[in-house]
Amino acid sequence: MEPTSNTTTPVSSSAARAFAIDVLVRSGVPSDRATIVADSLVRADLRGVDTHGINRLPAYVARVKSGVLNPAPTLVFQQKSPVMASLDAQHTFGFVAGQYAIDHAVTMAESFGVGIVGVKNSGHYGMAATYLLRALEKGYAAFAFTNASRSMPAWGSKEPLFGTNPFAVGFPGGEKGDFVLDMSSSVVARGKVRKAARRGESIPEGWMLDSEGQNTTDPVEALKGVVLPMGGPKGSGIAMMLDIFGGLMTGASFGGDVNDQYEELQKPQGVGHWFMVFRPEMFLDSKEEYLERMDTLFDRVRNSEKAAGVAQVFTPGEIEEAREVAQRAQGIPFTRGEIEVLHGLAEGVGSSARLA
Repeated sequence: MEPTSNTTTPVSSSAARAFAIDVLVRSGVPSDRATIVADSLVRADLRGVDTHGINRLPAYVARVKSGVLNPAPTLVFQQKSPVMASLDAQHTFGFVAGQYAIDHAVTMAESFGVGIVGVKNSGHYGMAATYLLRALEKGYAAFAFTNASRSMPAWGSKEPLFGTNPFAVGFPGGEKGDFVLDMSSSVVARGKVRKAARRGESIPEGWMLDSEGQNTTDPVEALKGVVLPMGGPKGSGIAMMLDIFGGLMTGASFGGDVNDQYEELQKPQGVGHWFMVFRPEMFLDSKEEYLERMDTLFDRVRNSEKAAGVAQVFTPGEIEEAREVAQRAQGIPFTRGEIEVLHGLAEGVGSSARLA
């Protein structure tokens, strides 16, 4: 039987990384910046967050070609206080601005226990957990907040105003692993809807409304409408909070002014991010005490009595970590249709790189 466009093929993370770097470099991105972007995209694919993986390469390349995504600005921090700094990303990749920002926040935290960085004039920064993981690897806790292009109404409205505005919080753990919470303030990230549209799949009712304000399971029609906030007014309030953190306070676009990377190819996005890094053991007598307490909490959550039909209770980030381990060994699954699109992109920029 002929394989369908949704038949998956495993691709090694090294092949995916090399492919992404080559495509980006041939599109005019310096190799050091291309490596940051590729590593971020592949990490998302490895962790199962494939809505933020290398399938997004065509959109980024299109924005570089249109001149609204600056591939190589000189990024300089303005130090506002010993523990607070701002960064004008000059409309470059959010991945690059985000990595520079979280690393600078870690440097401040090494000296003062905490570091905060606000970023303006940035682009989409992909999987928020990317930045947490860099801080966790050095033993620091971290927050990563961002705003996004308008796609979600304020509660009670039908007009898209806020983005899906994801937020992420990470705490390093002991023997039981780290806490990594990464979620949008909407019912679903729009990337999952784009993935369903790309694969010709339907979406669950209750994720989005079409352009007429009606529930729909058609992802193509859904992308013409709005995504719903999680928990109704609660999600709407969180999205507004994140717009204040990521956009209003940092000097970035806010209140519906962030441009859509897919629809507004001739305009910079103007995304804003906000990062905080800190030593989580500061209030305790030692780091060992903190890690022991984290292990206790993880044990209590994972060993709590299960509800009917539940096989295992997970802590935030546990599933993604296990998937990353598995897919580093087994490969990342891409559909034939996705591979064909990416190969076409490569050919368009003069690259002979292949995923499989």
